[in-house]
Amino acid sequence: MTSILLLGSTGSIGTQTLDLVRQSGSGLSVSGLAARTSWETLLEQAHEFGVTQLALTDTEAAASARPHLAPGTHLHEGPEALQELIHACEFDTAVHGVVGCAGLPASVDILRRGKRLALANKESLVVAGRHLMALAEEHGAEIIPVDSEHSAVLQCLRGEDRARLKRVLLTCSGGPLRLTPSADLDRVTPQEALQHPNWSMGPRITIGSASLMNKALEVIELHHLFELTPEQIEVVIHPQSIVHSMVEFVDGAVVAHMGVPDMRGPIHHALHSPDRPPSPVRGFDLKAFAKLEFEAPDPVRFPALTLGYECIRAGEDAACVLNAADEVAVQAFLDGAISFTDMNRVHHAALEKRQGDASSIEALMAADLRARTHAQEAVQTLTASGPAAPKTASSP
Repeated sequence: MTSILLLGSTGSIGTQTLDLVRQSGSGLSVSGLAARTSWETLLEQAHEFGVTQLALTDTEAAASARPHLAPGTHLHEGPEALQELIHACEFDTAVHGVVGCAGLPASVDILRRGKRLALANKESLVVAGRHLMALAEEHGAEIIPVDSEHSAVLQCLRGEDRARLKRVLLTCSGGPLRLTPSADLDRVTPQEALQHPNWSMGPRITIGSASLMNKALEVIELHHLFELTPEQIEVVIHPQSIVHSMVEFVDGAVVAHMGVPDMRGPIHHALHSPDRPPSPVRGFDLKAFAKLEFEAPDPVRFPALTLGYECIRAGEDAACVLNAADEVAVQAFLDGAISFTDMNRVHHAALEKRQGDASSIEALMAADLRARTHAQEAVQTLTASGPAAPKTASSP
């Protein structure tokens, strides 16, 4: 039986992880659950899976949950709740589905405990990849990516000599705006940008898929996870999302990982690797696999993509600043404060003011806070200088 700690249990990654736990003969149990505000769902999950160690990072949500706790349940609350839960639980693997840079301290503590980290919180690697990879090596821990693309690369490289790797072909669907004329992008509404054709994900990742900022961040992740240079990473648009990524070797062979779009696949792999026990994920489907298309991304339509490569080359705190600025920019777009194309202006404004210190996790967290301030200032300038961005009645 593999015991898992699930951070972000009420979100997309968390609920799909629990779908796997429910499967007969899964060999999985849950030792701890954590969420931000969704206390009612958290308590329902705790009851279903018999979990007595819980965390809510929002103090108001924790106050609401306390009168309803089952006997013997311990609830950690507030900004340090995730770290407290990590040290209170005994577990084999932590599935980290928390979104944003706020998840970085939890990644650090999991690795310091020498555990397997099934990482869906891409921000941890983007912000502090060099430090996290060093921590994993120092404490005998393991980072297994949950992003479908990075999981695919890991599986394609299994048993291969890394010295024979030529490049990685990182695929992406192109998102909901792939066919929208570039001239119309500044009029895109949040509702339109949230309509991903293949995947069901949280708002920030979905907006990032529309702008390809999500792919820019994944380029940075690949760099850290597999020690790749920018020249060894090529992004390819693949609208069907069947080929999750490909690896090309120096002899010209190209190995691809394929599967229907289902995040339970990479989660299942992260929980059980290197074993391959049965899962509910659908395999080959003639109709789904019948047509596979590939195209190069348009740098005019997707200017955010180049920033991932630029941040790798710049090093220091560049990726940290980019991630922080994007979190602010996406929220401002969802709130209707700026346009879709304004997000790129926010990214550049924050990067121009970065200080460069990446000497420690603490220095990077400070850079994150500064970048958020600079990004907010850029949002305010854009709001004051132009018309409001298109809004919808039900934007998140």
